[in-house]
Amino acid sequence: MLDRIKASIPALPPAEQRVAKLVLADPRAFATLPVVELAERAHVSKPTVVRFCRSVGYDGLTDFKRKLAGSVNEGVPFVHRAVDEDDKSGDIIVKVIDNAVSALLKYRNDAQNHAFERAIAALTDSGERGGRIDFYGVGNSGIVALDAQHKFFRLGVRATAVSDGHVQVMSATMLAPGDCAVIISNSGHSRDLLDVAEIARKKGATLIAITASDSPLAQVAHGANQILLAVDHPEDYDRYSPMVSRLLHLMVIDILTTAVALRLPGELRPMLQEIKKTLRAKRYARVE
Repeated sequence: MLDRIKASIPALPPAEQRVAKLVLADPRAFATLPVVELAERAHVSKPTVVRFCRSVGYDGLTDFKRKLAGSVNEGVPFVHRAVDEDDKSGDIIVKVIDNAVSALLKYRNDAQNHAFERAIAALTDSGERGGRIDFYGVGNSGIVALDAQHKFFRLGVRATAVSDGHVQVMSATMLAPGDCAVIISNSGHSRDLLDVAEIARKKGATLIAITASDSPLAQVAHGANQILLAVDHPEDYDRYSPMVSRLLHLMVIDILTTAVALRLPGELRPMLQEIKKTLRAKRYARVE
């Protein structure tokens, strides 16, 4: 909702633009303050506040404030940021899906093409030369690392996933120039993963960090052989189980896999076709 309001500002009259900026500056306060105070803060008339609400697609101020409060609430701690305690199952379905879709669309608009291009080139080069592509993650990010390994090894490259802290250090120590270390972390604060990043850097391997742009891990991923694929989202990793962040990380892996598959040599696709054919033989029941 806030993204939509921000995008609509250029098309609004100057007075309504002031109301929009007031919403964006403090949406929680806007959802609770009376129209008189909102008008005073935006230096507009009370009817202008109502007109703004209708201009951005709502029935009026009451409808706007109700939906705004639902958009900026903090959810149920340690459960999900988009839901409330008294939500019915239908509300939960809509809120959880809308929350995920909104995050995916926002990432589509924010993703840095240049960083992806560098990462795809490094992974393709490593795959073509027979180098190692190691995926590192702990906890929920370890699950994403396993998914990445599952996708990449089908391309005929040397892909592994490592989630144990001690094995991660040993694995990173065996990296060499031309190899890729892909480190996946929602928080970017894991000591084990920061150690891996430092070891990979010293070994001359290409470091690809999938993490929040303001995290310690992101600060490490700067330099000739370091690539940051920033994944920012409103999910507080200290208060909620990773949900949106995991979907975003899986999507990043899917983008990388698809792009690398298209760039590797042409004999790759017959191999993928053969893998699919072999897997079909493992199915016990078929629908005629």
